[in-house]
Amino acid sequence: MRGKKYKKLVDIIVFTMLGVIMLLSKLLMEALPNFHLLGTLIVSYTVVYRKDALKPIYIFVLLSGLVYGFGIWWIPYLYIWTILWGAVMLLPKDMKPKIAVPVYMAVSGLHGLLYGTLYAPAQALLFGYDFKTTIAWIAAGLPWDAVHCVGNVVLGILILPIATALRKFHKY
Repeated sequence: MRGKKYKKLVDIIVFTMLGVIMLLSKLLMEALPNFHLLGTLIVSYTVVYRKDALKPIYIFVLLSGLVYGFGIWWIPYLYIWTILWGAVMLLPKDMKPKIAVPVYMAVSGLHGLLYGTLYAPAQALLFGYDFKTTIAWIAAGLPWDAVHCVGNVVLGILILPIATALRKFHKY
């Protein structure tokens, strides 16, 4: 069973497992609002798997909807994590660790800081907010976005160790 079929089966199993890890990490850290491993995991997965990192991301999105219900809150999940993935995809692949660590931490932190702003277009469309109301909604969420930013930066120190472990486990 070696060859393409074997690789495809391994990919399905691994990417599903990585999506489940994302969901479990979020569930386990729910007591700490806006402090979770999602940014760290998305950056790590993207560094290792590049475009294939979208697979565990969207498995996580689907599982989140199944666990929490496919409410209005879920619609921004369809794009918000992809923005972090896209930002990492734009970075050079061959950064030295001394440069990569702070860059990855900063990108993850920036995504956390901008989370409410990135979420806002869906809020505005779904609830009919005008520009002024949308800006007020973003401003009201800034303290939580700051917590999100700090959490992403702190947990970002785990990005390269996670990426290294993934590379050792699943060589590409």
